[in-house]
Amino acid sequence: MSSSRRTALFIAILAGFLTPFDLSAVNIALPSIGAEFAMDAVSLGWVATAYLLASAAFLLPFGRIGDIRGRKRVFTAGLAVFTMASFFTVFAPSAPAVIGMRLIQGIGAAMIFGTAVAILTSVTPVNERGRVLGIYTTAVYIGLSCGPFIGGFLTGVFGWRSIFLINIPVGLFAITLVLLFLKGEWADAKGEPFDSGGSFLYGLTLVAIMYGFSLLPEAAGTALLAAGLVLGLLFILHERRIRFPLLDVNLWTENRAFAFSNLAAFINYSATFSVTFFLSLYLQLNRGFDPWTAGAILVIQPVVQAAVSPFAGRLSDRMSPGKIASFGMGLTALGLGALVFLSNTTPLAVIAGILVILGAGLGFFSSPNTNAVMSSVEKKNYGIASGTLGTMRLVGQAMSMGIAMMIIALFIGRVQVTAAQHAQLLSSMEVAFGFFAVLCIAGIFLSLVRYRGDSHI
Repeated sequence: MSSSRRTALFIAILAGFLTPFDLSAVNIALPSIGAEFAMDAVSLGWVATAYLLASAAFLLPFGRIGDIRGRKRVFTAGLAVFTMASFFTVFAPSAPAVIGMRLIQGIGAAMIFGTAVAILTSVTPVNERGRVLGIYTTAVYIGLSCGPFIGGFLTGVFGWRSIFLINIPVGLFAITLVLLFLKGEWADAKGEPFDSGGSFLYGLTLVAIMYGFSLLPEAAGTALLAAGLVLGLLFILHERRIRFPLLDVNLWTENRAFAFSNLAAFINYSATFSVTFFLSLYLQLNRGFDPWTAGAILVIQPVVQAAVSPFAGRLSDRMSPGKIASFGMGLTALGLGALVFLSNTTPLAVIAGILVILGAGLGFFSSPNTNAVMSSVEKKNYGIASGTLGTMRLVGQAMSMGIAMMIIALFIGRVQVTAAQHAQLLSSMEVAFGFFAVLCIAGIFLSLVRYRGDSHI
């Protein structure tokens, strides 16, 4: 591997670690944040969802801007925005301030997500792509792995604000590396116009749908969901009419591998992301564990993901990525089904075993699925492909949180979760995990059809 590729890989690994670390560390700190600001369970969910929603809304636009103006430029700016937002979150005086800073963090994360994989793909030969993407995915999972454990320790010893404090030196270090050592620029769509109208419709669609989910079963929630669907249709019609769209609809209608790989990613993340949210509340509130202990338990899943992902990435260079990802989806469905039967007396060994299954499932799914997406498009579309896949992940994660908040609103209501709501929390988890398991089973079949009649997938 050349020095330029090693440099790009190291910087992408660092950034790939930083953003998921922050996300998973904050999840373990949610009960502490909620206690300080007396937040109800639905509002607490918005601490995670605001980040995801902003990331999803801006990911495709910044992926396209990276293709036009330069991926390194957007990547560097994203690191700066993320680091700045982390600094101001340390001093946030209220719950709305925390949620607002999480929105800005999400915008910075979108700039990073939308370009990191595209930069890696740009500098890596096709025959090494699965291995490199597997390494990058491992860095993401190591960030997820360290988040609960380190986040739990920091929250328990120094308070939840310390989680955001440690983002600052890491972010500054990454920016320095980019400016000093990442040579060159990648702008394969240079000179093409930016689709501002499509970006506006796209962002409105996501906001309407996600905010609508959080308001269900109220009439306003239904109205916003309906508005989101209408806006989504307008977005698609707009994209089909212009020459240089934000989202090339033809990639979805004419590229079977691209379409079904992205839909599989959406389903997988929709079914799995809120698992950590629910288990963080369950372990700390129902089982009485401190944040550090709860984090040490939750770290099992991403550690297994990190161990499995490089092997799955290398395997996807030699055999069908679709079949490997489908196997991972099946393992994930098995783990989600097992979580339905959690109780306040479930042995920790059983919980650990379920988390191992979930981690293995996600490890076998993610890097092969990424390989399938990036190998299905031309070089000039790497930014769009990377941004689209990242959007499916983030929209799926945000959808997972939206469903979680809707179920919590139905079973618990807009009140602070205390000992009086432990039974309702268990009931909400049972319904959520059951629904997610069914969703993942449907995703197995969607994942399998991607390679029918397609020899290169």
